[in-house]
Amino acid sequence: MRVLITGGAGMVGSHAAEYYAKRGEEVVVLDNLMRSKLFEYDKKTVEFNWNYLKNYKNIKRIKGDIRDKRDVVSAIGRGVDLCIHTAGQPGVGLSVKEPMEDFSINAFGTLNVLETLRQKSKDACFVYCSTNKVFGENVDKLKLVEKAKRYVFDGGKGIAEDMPIDLTGHTPYGASKYTGDIYVQEYAHIYGMKTAVFRMSCIYGVRQFGFEDQGWIAHFIISNILKRPVTIYGDGKQVRDILYVEDLVAAYDSFFRSRIRHDVYNIGGGSENTTSLLELIDTIEGLTGIKMEYKFSGWRPSDQKVYVSDITKVSKALGWKPNITPAYGVKLLIDWVKNNAGIFQ
Repeated sequence: MRVLITGGAGMVGSHAAEYYAKRGEEVVVLDNLMRSKLFEYDKKTVEFNWNYLKNYKNIKRIKGDIRDKRDVVSAIGRGVDLCIHTAGQPGVGLSVKEPMEDFSINAFGTLNVLETLRQKSKDACFVYCSTNKVFGENVDKLKLVEKAKRYVFDGGKGIAEDMPIDLTGHTPYGASKYTGDIYVQEYAHIYGMKTAVFRMSCIYGVRQFGFEDQGWIAHFIISNILKRPVTIYGDGKQVRDILYVEDLVAAYDSFFRSRIRHDVYNIGGGSENTTSLLELIDTIEGLTGIKMEYKFSGWRPSDQKVYVSDITKVSKALGWKPNITPAYGVKLLIDWVKNNAGIFQ
C-alpha cells in the first residue's frame, strides 16, 4: 500500500505519515516548508516534523508545492492507494492580509492535487482536511447562554453537517477552504472518486508549533512554559471542542477502510470534549504551576463564540469515537513542550 500525505511537515500531516509508516506502509510526504515564510516563523520549528520523519525508512520526503503539477506528479509516482490532503494555509489573519496567496494554496492547491490524482491514480481514496470555518458566522445565529467562563449553546449537541453555509461572513480562509471542500465533493459526484471531507474543529497534539494565528492550544502551552504573555481576542469565553490528533488520523483510516464512497463529516471532540480559552488557561496553570500572563483585545473577524461539532454522523458511519480526553491530551502536549523547550527559545 502506498500513501501520499500532503503537508507532511505539519502536525496533522506528520502524525498521519507516522501512523501508516508504523504499519509498514510505503509513505510519501510532500511539503514546501514555506510556513516560516508565510508567518515569519522560525525555520527550525517549521522543519522539526520534516526532520522527525527521517526516523522512518519507509517514508519518502519530497520538497515540493501542491500548486506545482510536476511536484504532485512526482509525489504520486507509480500511483497511491490513499491521499490525505493536509497541506494548506491555516491562518485566518494571513488570509485577510493576503487573500490571493490564501486562495492559491487552499483552493487552487487542492484542485491541483485532486485533478492530478484523478489523472494519475484515479482509484485512490482522497481525504480532505476541511474546517469548521466553512460555516462562518451562521454558527453565531444559534442562541447562546453566557456562563462565568464560557458560552454554551442554548440546547442542542453541536453543529451538524446540515448547518447552512451561504449568505454569511467566512473570512477569506473560510471561503478558500470551502472552495476546496466543494471540489472534493464534486470529484466524487462527477468522476466517481472515493473522497471524504472532514470539517475539523480544534485539533491538537504533540509536535504542534502553535502561534497566535493558528494552533491556539499549543500556543497557550508554549507561552505559559516560556513565561511569555498571550493576547486573548474577545472575552476568552469562546468554546471549541478539541480532538487529539491521533484520534483524528484514526477516523481518516476508518473512512479509507470503509465501503463508503463519499461523505462529509463534522469532526472534533464533540460535546463531551470542550473547553473555553479561559478554562484552558486554568487547566494549563494547574498542570504546570506557572501563572499565565495575558491581556484582552478586540474580537477577530468571524470568530465563532461557540463551535462544538455534532459527531453523531461520523461516529455512526465509521464506528469511531474520541479516545483521548482533553485532560490527558493537554498533559501530553505540556510534557512534550517541556522536553523540547530549547526549540522555542
